[in-house]
Amino acid sequence: MNTWTTMIIDDEQLARQRLKRLLKPFDEFDIVAEAINGADGLEKIEALKPQLIFLDIEMPVLNGFEMLSKLQHQPKVIFTTAYDQYAIKAFEEDSVDYLLKPIEAERLEKTVKKLHHTMQQPQANLPIDMLMKHFTIKKDIKTLTVKIGDKILLIKLDDIIYIEAEDKYVFLHTADGKKHLTDLTISSLEEKLPERFLRIHRSSIINTEQIKEIRRGFNGALVFVMNNAEGSKLTSSRSNSEMLRERFDI
Repeated sequence: MNTWTTMIIDDEQLARQRLKRLLKPFDEFDIVAEAINGADGLEKIEALKPQLIFLDIEMPVLNGFEMLSKLQHQPKVIFTTAYDQYAIKAFEEDSVDYLLKPIEAERLEKTVKKLHHTMQQPQANLPIDMLMKHFTIKKDIKTLTVKIGDKILLIKLDDIIYIEAEDKYVFLHTADGKKHLTDLTISSLEEKLPERFLRIHRSSIINTEQIKEIRRGFNGALVFVMNNAEGSKLTSSRSNSEMLRERFDI
């Protein structure tokens, strides 16, 4: 059986760990490195020259498309992305496979079958310019602005534990125990924030890097205990439960 030297490029540690677990049953993948963003991936690809990469699209420093446009060595590419599956149809026919997050084992099996047919063929030219037109890459934002009277505060994303809507208002809850009113809606924040911020309910978004523990709740819901002094508990909606179990591999 052929084995393929493989790299995983994703800025989310949980996503990289989950993908490695999913790949473990397959003998075809020899994972030689991981990269935490496009710039890191670019350097490691040129040094290690893997045959295959699993590539996230939205990453800091260089996004997936920007990284591909700078490569000298051209590996086979499988995109791993949270983007809408219908938008991804734009490049599905260009012999570039994709895995929609949260990645499912059954879908990965189909990718492996496809790889057995395509690994001996030359890599197709990736239509980078066309792809960029179909996707709006989130900016690598570090802060959110909050207005207090005549002042504008810059709230670091790393300091945000969770975000919650209360009636018509949306608040940023920070590590120092404070809550800051924002003019942004939950939906706009979901679009604006990087992938480590996860919407678990129509009224709440959590920083997945600030989760202390996850408990099973009522009727299949999950309860997220956050890593702040209050030990805030946020409950997922039932409709999100399956997605969240996939995300956290529980």
